[in-house]
Amino acid sequence: MSVRERLQVVRQRIGGSGDAGERPPRSLLAISGAIALVVVFPLVWLLVTAAEIDPGEAWDLATSEETLTVLKNSLLLMGGVTAGSVLLGVPLAYLTVRTDLPFRRFWTIVSALPLVIPSYVGAFTVVSAFGPRGRFQDMLEPLGVEQIPEIYGLPGAIVVITLYTYPYVYLTTRAALLSFDARLVEAARTLNHGKLAAFWRVTLPQIRPAIAAGALLAALYAISDFGTPAIMRLPVFTREIYVEFGQLGQAPEAVLSLQLLAIVALVLVIERWIVPDASASESEATRDRPVSLGRWRWVAMGFPALVAGLALLVPLWILYLWLSSSATARRPSLAFEWSMATNSVKVAAAAALIAAIAALPIGYLSAHHDSRLAAVFERGTYLGFAVPGVVLGLSLVYLGTRLVPALYFTLPLLIFGYVVRFLPQAVGSIRSTTLQVDPRLVEAARTLGDSPFRAFRRVTLPQIVPGIVAGAALVFLTTMKELPVTLMLKPNEFETIATQIWRAQDSHFYQYAVVPALLLMVISGFSMIVLLASEGGREGL
Repeated sequence: MSVRERLQVVRQRIGGSGDAGERPPRSLLAISGAIALVVVFPLVWLLVTAAEIDPGEAWDLATSEETLTVLKNSLLLMGGVTAGSVLLGVPLAYLTVRTDLPFRRFWTIVSALPLVIPSYVGAFTVVSAFGPRGRFQDMLEPLGVEQIPEIYGLPGAIVVITLYTYPYVYLTTRAALLSFDARLVEAARTLNHGKLAAFWRVTLPQIRPAIAAGALLAALYAISDFGTPAIMRLPVFTREIYVEFGQLGQAPEAVLSLQLLAIVALVLVIERWIVPDASASESEATRDRPVSLGRWRWVAMGFPALVAGLALLVPLWILYLWLSSSATARRPSLAFEWSMATNSVKVAAAAALIAAIAALPIGYLSAHHDSRLAAVFERGTYLGFAVPGVVLGLSLVYLGTRLVPALYFTLPLLIFGYVVRFLPQAVGSIRSTTLQVDPRLVEAARTLGDSPFRAFRRVTLPQIVPGIVAGAALVFLTTMKELPVTLMLKPNEFETIATQIWRAQDSHFYQYAVVPALLLMVISGFSMIVLLASEGGREGL
């Protein structure tokens, strides 16, 4: 079940949304509106900057052969990753929920673990393993294999991003299968439908919205990813915007950003169209005996094993080889320093604290008041998360250079970029926790003479502290991994774990990326733990 569905269920169980019938306090509306305006302003500034470009020049740039190639590559990448994620995620979800797959609980966890590895870490380890003169080719050379297929370009980028995005489809499909009424399948079987026919005619139509929701998440990730296409040398919007940014051009990067935003907007429109279908009905979950795979049980286990080997074991293998390597090529300037980890923790902690504070009024307002303004303010905060990081970084560059030059290449602007990007994580966590507060407790405090603010401080706040902490933790952990915003906004000589990985792989001195990559994987693992803990350790694991 998705977060959106859970919120609706909670609303029904508590008999509404608390103060939905009351007008929101003006002070709360003013504070929430000001925060939403600040979050949206950088993107508005990008539109203002783009409007200053000569229309003829903008049209020539948008229809040039290079731009059309970038558009084609971006759409093919998004389509390939989406299809690949469905082809991996749906069978894995079905195998781990509906069948008697051996070691099913183990494969349930392993199939979700690729989310622990940032895609750009997976990309540079895959290049190191399967690229020209890579480790895999070295292993095959004694067998007479002097060359293996090229890993760079569109096919390689699709494979790498798919390996680290299919868990979105896997998790949403798995949740739908866990809440699926198995009696429908039994009814189909009594009508002489075979296992395959029952799946296509009964199960698939019921879980299709969940598959589509996960596929759209994968599509949005693919079109927004910067690190993997850059490492795989694939000209897509995110990579070309960053290249133009490095050349200090304005018109090309602005036009490319608007085209990328148009694609993202289309994906979001499709997502909004699908969501009502995903939450239209809710059935009571019933479980029946797992589907017997018979003699194919052990063969079927090879599928999750192969996926896990490519997504998990290959990166770990390459990192181990680099860690234990005694290569003679050295570049001391790329050596990892613990100050980089300190820098990452410092800015991530600041972003998490500010995001939690900023999310509190918006999350509370959207949970307790069904006003149009509350919905607008909440959705406004989600723009930064939906927009690709490279576009948000570019917007803040425009904002810093033209409106507040004193903030350009400073830590405050970098932290502000993190807050804009990841504020929705804190808003969603606080909102869902607030919806679980029994409104009768708040009403009791009000009848005893407490003001709205005092009732919030005495009754609501202590109960939503776990949601605030979980939201802040998620902001902290995702900020630690953020790459394009950090590269575009960080002060000179300010290096973080993510930028150290980027510097090392960009110079092809991969051994200097091992320690920060392992740190990021540990951090990502904690993010999964926080997510599971915040959701109460549902039945999925």
